[in-house]
Amino acid sequence: MVPRGTVAMLEFPRWKYFLILLVLAVSALYALPNVYQKDPSVQITASRGAQLDDALRSRIDGELKSAGITPKAITKEGDSLMVRLPSLQAQTRANDVLRQQLGENYTVALNLASTVPDWLAKLGGRPMVLGLDLVGGVHFAMQVDQKAALEKRLDGFAEDIRTTLRDARIPYRSVERRADNSIQVSLGEGANADAARVALAKAQPTLTYDVSGQNIAVKVPEAELKQIASGAIEQNLTTLRNRVNALGVSEPTIQRQGEDRIVVELPGLQDTAEAKRLIGATASLEFRAVVDGNADDAVRSGNIPPEAKVYRLRDSNAPVLLNKRALVTGDQMVSASVSTDQNGMPAVAVTLNNVAGQRMFDYTSANVGKLMSVVYIERIPTVTMVDGKEVRSVRVKEEALSPTRIAGVFGKNFQTTGLEKTEAENLAKLLKSGSLAAPMDFVEEYVIGPSLGAENVERGVTAVVYSFLFTLVFFTIYYRVFGAITSVALLFNLLIVVAVMSLFGATMTLPGFAGLALSVGLSVDANVLINERIREELRLGVPAKSAIAAGYEKAGGTILDANLTGLIVAVALYAFGTGPLKGFALTMMIGIFASMFTAITVSRALAVLIYGSRKKLKSVAI
Repeated sequence: MVPRGTVAMLEFPRWKYFLILLVLAVSALYALPNVYQKDPSVQITASRGAQLDDALRSRIDGELKSAGITPKAITKEGDSLMVRLPSLQAQTRANDVLRQQLGENYTVALNLASTVPDWLAKLGGRPMVLGLDLVGGVHFAMQVDQKAALEKRLDGFAEDIRTTLRDARIPYRSVERRADNSIQVSLGEGANADAARVALAKAQPTLTYDVSGQNIAVKVPEAELKQIASGAIEQNLTTLRNRVNALGVSEPTIQRQGEDRIVVELPGLQDTAEAKRLIGATASLEFRAVVDGNADDAVRSGNIPPEAKVYRLRDSNAPVLLNKRALVTGDQMVSASVSTDQNGMPAVAVTLNNVAGQRMFDYTSANVGKLMSVVYIERIPTVTMVDGKEVRSVRVKEEALSPTRIAGVFGKNFQTTGLEKTEAENLAKLLKSGSLAAPMDFVEEYVIGPSLGAENVERGVTAVVYSFLFTLVFFTIYYRVFGAITSVALLFNLLIVVAVMSLFGATMTLPGFAGLALSVGLSVDANVLINERIREELRLGVPAKSAIAAGYEKAGGTILDANLTGLIVAVALYAFGTGPLKGFALTMMIGIFASMFTAITVSRALAVLIYGSRKKLKSVAI
């Protein structure tokens, strides 16, 4: 509290000036990437052993020029070729041409290529991520059938029980799954129920076993049932992320919504049929023994061994004979990761569950030196338009991955070797997330065109710019010098918000523009409180410097309270909201912190810089 008639020292610590300059420099640096417009582009990724070489680059250039499309550049970026194009129309045409000409050996996807200079990119500079409503694309919401996941896992428990009893040579009449999520085991005549319980408990220690005569009631703990249901969604999320990443979609959004829904947003894609094919495909994996014999001769003569089935190798399409009975299926794998063997060569480390591990141990003990292969089975939904209506069908694709030789006896943990680094990474990804744990149904879908997205960006930017200009003009006229100070603080506020969102990869959505405009309003409110407080002090006859100091000090608490209330609302919206609400809340939170810094610190620094050095300050332009 400054007593009337005294002159307060209007000072500002020098270190705070350095802090403001540092924040200004960093904000300008990381907001700068947003000045560089992205190039519409087509991203090409190799699959099935195809190469990304100069020959492919020349082929792409020739195909595009033959179609009347002149690319700006064709460059290799990471594991992909990026074809930069002059316009969105050229991008769409190039995408259609390359999909048709390159075939299934290459994945062709729409993308937006950054034009940020290398020096800035090396410092972590990148433009703001734009949401689906600003760049266009497809949105899906899918309902995960958790009941089906439980039934599938219970069926797996039942099959594991049958296998355990057979391996222990304990006769049984039936193993049936009940509606209450329990499994009823009816033992055969003369079977030892206690021995059966011990064998089952050893194989599946997490389950409970109640013996009643020759019957055993097997129950899954409630906590494990919940874990199975929740784990199904998490596995589906992982599977979808890997599939979308393989497609090369720029900045996809794949997240859980509520208890049993998954939301997928694919910016840049406009073909809903293609997107549904990608995210709706279901896959399974199996380990099978390679059957001795010449597969080519067997196919030519039609004389295929009764225990064998002909598969085609993924890389070469050559035939291979595999046993009809699978040793291990994909849902029996606990984890898979890329590793190295004892010679430092790429390998895939696989971990099986207890039952599958015992089965693998028994098989490898008797078959060291023989070949084994992984079969990748995928059910691909196909959506076609017939007479204006969607017609859905399913195509089953079965491919055998490169057979590997069994080098020694192993059980639940083993390595698959003899692979190149890329093959090992791809195989680990397939083993880890090749299958969906539970079916999913599409419950919501919509498409936002690129022109509508561009229009949304233009409208959002226009709204923010006009709100800023109106505010700047009004404040400069109404508060004069302090209005100019407020205007500079508001511009600083906008710069900080853009820089923070760019630096941390936050997504800007159309509601985010509304949040940005609201944060401007909050900053305006704070500066109004300060300016009016200074005016009030001047009307009371307080000396000019003391009035300025008192204005900032007395308004600080009110500003803090108001912004804290707004921050609580923004946090609640972000925590409980989805999609557009999250974008609005995130921008609002960043804007609140920025407005508190600029209103209380930056504007005061400018005021002290202008008026603090004057020895006899009689009046203030406010």
